[in-house]
Amino acid sequence: MTQPTESSGVSGLPKRYVLPYILLGMAVGVVIASGLFAWKLGSDRTNSGTVGNVKELRLAHGLDQNHPVHAAMLHWAKRLHELSGGKLDLQIFPNGQLGSETDCTEQVQRGALAFVKTSTAALEGFVPEMAVYSMPYLFRDEDHYWQVLEGDIGKELLDAGRNVGVQGVVYYDAGSRSFYTVRKPVLQPSDLKEMKIRVLPSRTLMDMVSIMGGAPPSVPWGELYTALQQGMVDGAENNPPSFDTSRHYEVAKYFSLDEHVRVPDVVLASRIVWDSLSDQERAWIQQAADESVAFQRTLWKQSTEETLKRLAEGGIEIVHPDKTAFQEAVKPMYDAVANTAVGKLAERIRLVGLPEQEVAE
Repeated sequence: MTQPTESSGVSGLPKRYVLPYILLGMAVGVVIASGLFAWKLGSDRTNSGTVGNVKELRLAHGLDQNHPVHAAMLHWAKRLHELSGGKLDLQIFPNGQLGSETDCTEQVQRGALAFVKTSTAALEGFVPEMAVYSMPYLFRDEDHYWQVLEGDIGKELLDAGRNVGVQGVVYYDAGSRSFYTVRKPVLQPSDLKEMKIRVLPSRTLMDMVSIMGGAPPSVPWGELYTALQQGMVDGAENNPPSFDTSRHYEVAKYFSLDEHVRVPDVVLASRIVWDSLSDQERAWIQQAADESVAFQRTLWKQSTEETLKRLAEGGIEIVHPDKTAFQEAVKPMYDAVANTAVGKLAERIRLVGLPEQEVAE
């Protein structure tokens, strides 16, 4: 057996190799220690993002930070912190930081996100019943709209996604959606003929544009400004605050208040996260969210009025077309769904708030 000599180091290695092996061993030790620490930290977290005694709940949405809905979420986070004594922390990720509404809804289904704010129109592929909210001229007015959302039908639809891993928490007001265009205003349905009009990712809204003679191309929200600017689309549709905060008024100079749909926003919770919370935690979340809805409704009305005034003063041509022709144009859409689940929901919604005599007729 060879014995170490004066020229040998640890375990018979030459001295010139000793230091590198020691450094290598130290590096491996650091990596192992770091991995063990990360594993321990991960083992302290639950699906709702628990760190120590504080549960971090992440909420994603695609709107600008100046949008009234984002302000409502900040109000929700503040109230949740107060109600829970700091035990629940709502972290908000705006501007599509965590992906599109569809991407984030899928993350919510997996439990990677606690909440997502999405338009009900974008949920048609997840919760088919939500398509009823995209039916044009479904609501008689704002009072009818809130009667439905806060009544039995609204609550029924909040629960409709439980079998696909999502639980509705609250609705936020998203106002009425109207057409805005680059080259000419929309005064009647025929004005949309052969125009490329971007709508929400909703089969129902695409059908609405098509039945009026337009073409609804698929354009992500984040790419719409460029599409309008470069002539890839002739227009789009949205509510006044979103038209404003997106700065689409810089390229689309005509806003036609036809108010074809009132599509609400909805906050969805991951059932994985929601079911992991205690009854008390869910109660805190629901109370804070409900309070944020009342806050947002007031803010939304004020924002819409101020936005329309500011846009008009800034040179945007705001027109008020006769809605009768638009309502007539979309009647075939109701005939097409008459005997479906969506059609039956639409009829139930039509009857909400009507006098008993009219309901009987």
